Amino acid sequence: MSSELVIDVKADEIVIALLRDKRLVELTREKSSALFAVGDIYLGRVKKVMPGLNAAFVNVGYEKDAFLHYLDLSPQFHTVDRYIKGCLARRNVAVGKMKLEPEITREGKVSDILTVGELVVVQVAKEPISTKGPRLTSELSIAGRNLVVIPFTDNISVSTKIKSLEERKRLRRLIESIKPRNYGVIVRTMAEGKKVAQLDTELKDLVARFESAFKNLKDMDPPKLVLGEINRTSTILRDILNPTFEHIYVNDLAFSKEVKEYLISIAPEKKDIIKYVSPDIPIFDHFGIEKQVKTSLGRAVSVKNGAYLVIDHAEALHVIDVNSGNRSKFGDDQETSALEVNLAAADEIARQLQLRDMGGIIVIDFIDLRTSENRQKLFDKMRECMQFDRAKHKILPLTKFGLMQITRQRVRPETSVETMDVCPACNGTGKTESAMLLIDKIEERLEYLVKEKKNKNITLKVHPFIGAYLKKGLISMRRKWAFRYRVSLKIIDIPSYYIYEYHFYNMYKREIEG
Repeated sequence: MSSELVIDVKADEIVIALLRDKRLVELTREKSSALFAVGDIYLGRVKKVMPGLNAAFVNVGYEKDAFLHYLDLSPQFHTVDRYIKGCLARRNVAVGKMKLEPEITREGKVSDILTVGELVVVQVAKEPISTKGPRLTSELSIAGRNLVVIPFTDNISVSTKIKSLEERKRLRRLIESIKPRNYGVIVRTMAEGKKVAQLDTELKDLVARFESAFKNLKDMDPPKLVLGEINRTSTILRDILNPTFEHIYVNDLAFSKEVKEYLISIAPEKKDIIKYVSPDIPIFDHFGIEKQVKTSLGRAVSVKNGAYLVIDHAEALHVIDVNSGNRSKFGDDQETSALEVNLAAADEIARQLQLRDMGGIIVIDFIDLRTSENRQKLFDKMRECMQFDRAKHKILPLTKFGLMQITRQRVRPETSVETMDVCPACNGTGKTESAMLLIDKIEERLEYLVKEKKNKNITLKVHPFIGAYLKKGLISMRRKWAFRYRVSLKIIDIPSYYIYEYHFYNMYKREIEG
């Protein structure tokens, strides 16, 4: 499976398309002025403490206060708080030299921990979505390509996606030998097979990045960004770059150099896959992405052989209906046909969840399957298709009603692309003018062109619907006009016209203006 990244750099945003085998699977938009990205660390101030919600609202500079639940507080909150107060008082103490405070309990109350006006260091866990402000956590972490560093803990964990037990043990032993005191480490899937020198260099860089950011805390006036996450393009490269990547196309020369520099820092062997595309070429059209966007992000999405999905959204719920369309004759019997449609739909649904970045609860109404064996095949297929999805998710087996439920982590607003244009005839009002009014307008214009402009040989180009009306009958409207105004009138149907579009042309095939 080959992967490609196509990056369209615009004045106000960067649009990133991830392709697998030329198929669009992820679309990300990064506004040039975007703030509050997942992973950003802020020095904020507690604005409200809500005992009923067991949560607090924190001012981090967003228009709406951010939400911090008690369960999102770091177990080492007291240690973090002491470290922050030390930095604010210009008493910088290395994390490794601190004595860890007792952990807070999961059954505690937020009012026992936080007070209004208190300064806290928090990290964005979810970007602002709809009318909600950012979701926060006080359990700080800094992600690298192979490792995630978590200050004020000594825990080590290894990604469960690394299947080899021996490799997991090797990585754990390796991290134990190089890890500084009071720093926990999560070993990411990308670390599989990496040597100690590479991991040690990355670990030291992440620790230095954290501690250098907090040295300047004393000079900050809250709310203030303490440590920003790298831009989204670099985040995608860091998280998904693997040997299957063949090309990264960028249509901005300066940005392509930035991407290349970052790529050299994380995977120098891949530096030559960066390809610059002239901005004179519409990059998304050139690679067929614009067409895929239009066909993949509407309410109805084609699967194949006539089957299609219908996708509807609510505030925290998405519903996907699988329809067989004209596939009723496919397969040996109804059960076989239903299974084939469902298996094809599962592949497209997994792509749609990632492409639209849909989060929350997803309910899928598959075509009913009678046998438990086929229901299990569909469940296994869905899990197989979702294995490439980087967002945390959980899939439940089919219910007796043929429904499958999926929960998927939502950290960013859902990708939404307008796939329908405003009707040029009604300008979005949902109403068009009467056909008779249009016929009257055409006749008035024809009369003007003959009497005032002295045109005697005219061609009228219209939509086929209007053309059929003007040409129907033995004594058609066209014949009446030709006789009434003593003009040679030819009517040509143009299917690409919108329904009430029309143009007049003279005998030299030039459009008549005025």
